[in-house]
Amino acid sequence: MNALSPLLSRERPEAARAWLKRLGETAVSAVHPDTLLPDRLPDPPAGRTLVVGAGKAAAAMAAALERAWQARHPEAPLSGLVVTRYGHGPQEQSPQGQGPEGQGAECRHIEVLEASHPMPDDLSEKAARRMLEAVEDLGEDDLVIALISGGGSALMTLPAPGIPLAEKQAINKALLRSGAPIREINTVRRHLSAIKGGRLAAAAHPARVLTWLISDVPGDEASLIASGPTLPDASTPAEALAILERYDIEISDAVRHQLEANTEAPRPDDPGFARDESEILARACDALAAAREAAEDEGVEVRLLGDDLEGEARELGRAQGRMALSAQDGLTRPLVILSGGETSVTVKGDGRGGRNVEYLLGLFSTLRGAEGIHALAIDTDGIDGSEDNAGAIFDPACWARMETLGLDPDAYLSRNDAYTFFEALDDLIVTGPTRTNVNDFRAILVLPRSS
Repeated sequence: MNALSPLLSRERPEAARAWLKRLGETAVSAVHPDTLLPDRLPDPPAGRTLVVGAGKAAAAMAAALERAWQARHPEAPLSGLVVTRYGHGPQEQSPQGQGPEGQGAECRHIEVLEASHPMPDDLSEKAARRMLEAVEDLGEDDLVIALISGGGSALMTLPAPGIPLAEKQAINKALLRSGAPIREINTVRRHLSAIKGGRLAAAAHPARVLTWLISDVPGDEASLIASGPTLPDASTPAEALAILERYDIEISDAVRHQLEANTEAPRPDDPGFARDESEILARACDALAAAREAAEDEGVEVRLLGDDLEGEARELGRAQGRMALSAQDGLTRPLVILSGGETSVTVKGDGRGGRNVEYLLGLFSTLRGAEGIHALAIDTDGIDGSEDNAGAIFDPACWARMETLGLDPDAYLSRNDAYTFFEALDDLIVTGPTRTNVNDFRAILVLPRSS
């Protein structure tokens, strides 16, 4: 263990803020595609190699794959297409949106499409149709490399026959506002889709399908990531219908018929998947491990709460605020409390925000300016919800600034308006797209009490 960083002291709160931001950058860099793909390339097949993919990391994954493929297999042709979120493709590069070596998401042989997230749009549907068309004539000697990451479920949307896109958009929006966990949301998405739940892979067979994933789901179940377009589905249409009924989501007769007809996606024992392979390249635990190592190298004690925390964002913030206050008793050196996962927000107000700023506002309200406690929460993709920020940060001095400005944190929480609260304090973290996605990264820095 190295000596404790002299920057982590009550006398230099701005240094503690900078330290937390660096810790977040370390976590994100550890799960960027440029660090994950180059050493994993398969040998070229006898036939074609086609790349497909969807997600917020899809463009960076495609670019990293293409660079490594050209270096290792310069004579083997490579083609395909992936879809990512608007602004997460090759254009609008920013230093935070590039890989650890400053490499962007430019591709020469793999086409990069962009579509809407978290609500799918017409281009999401067009991307899905084009991917199905791209794989429909492949043979046994061909290889499909699927690059799948979080966000792909909305970005590659093709409703089941008889269900209009507008209705699937409405169901998606209602589920997102309901506070349902992502596992349940993706179960519904798979059973209302013509491409998710292994259907893209089924369309590509008899070609072999190799799926590489960056996980944004708590528990890292591969078939849940982007609703598993290339992986078989163990859930049932009846489960999807039960979820919609549990959250009182209105559905049409066409949707009910689709689910009651029990038209299942490909099952795990489907023989068509016998030659397929899949591997998760990066998880939330990898980001947390990198942050933990960096903190311990500077003599900071680390308490890791887990990489798969779920639940209501504000309530998790309140609970971790109480934990931080309790941990400060008897502390002799700085402590950082780390956690990851994907919380949810039950939207009841008309404010602006995402789950990370809502979590932070619950934490901030609980701490009430307690000395020596700083906190940061970001979405590792660089976008918290549908706003332009990755998350936010605060330190004890923010409470006095809040009082000067006449802000009431509980009032902002009541209308789900955490973005506006932290914007007024000038404490939003805006990175731009990072082009990776292992979900949330949260860090609470607790300094020992003053003598």
